[in-house]
Amino acid sequence: MSLQTELTPGADIHHIHNTAPQAETVLTFKLADETFGISVGMVAEIIDPQKTTRVPNANALAPTLINVRGSIVPVIDLRFRLGMRPAEQIHTTRMLVLETKMKGETAKLAVMVDEVEDVIDTTTAELDTVPELGIRWPADCFRGVAKRDDTLVILIDADNAFALPVQ
Repeated sequence: MSLQTELTPGADIHHIHNTAPQAETVLTFKLADETFGISVGMVAEIIDPQKTTRVPNANALAPTLINVRGSIVPVIDLRFRLGMRPAEQIHTTRMLVLETKMKGETAKLAVMVDEVEDVIDTTTAELDTVPELGIRWPADCFRGVAKRDDTLVILIDADNAFALPVQ
């Protein structure tokens, strides 16, 4: 059960309301030996790795482009964002083509992952916060951690993880 606190105007007390947990379906994938998840609603398609075109002077977070069914799509380097080392493509490597909002517009982007694993259901009530102590990744890139059997699934906060820094 999650609790929401609301301050009533002109009052010095907080009213606590129970809010129903929200269900979410998540696509899980691997980067290195870690399991991550992203809302299935963002995933337009999963494709085999494509030939990329490097963009001169591009931001290191989105250094290349691909052609997905006639649309030019930037490839976000999630490994770079998370401070991970680049990886060689292997037989399980896939690209997630995602649809997200950027500057109020729907935009497509692609993310290379080592392996697509599963689709799971979770709720907001099941999420734990990502502890900042000892974390080696930018904490604002994550919404929380879901537990599945003996695996922790780190849920990506797409708004922060895929946002290009202001130049």
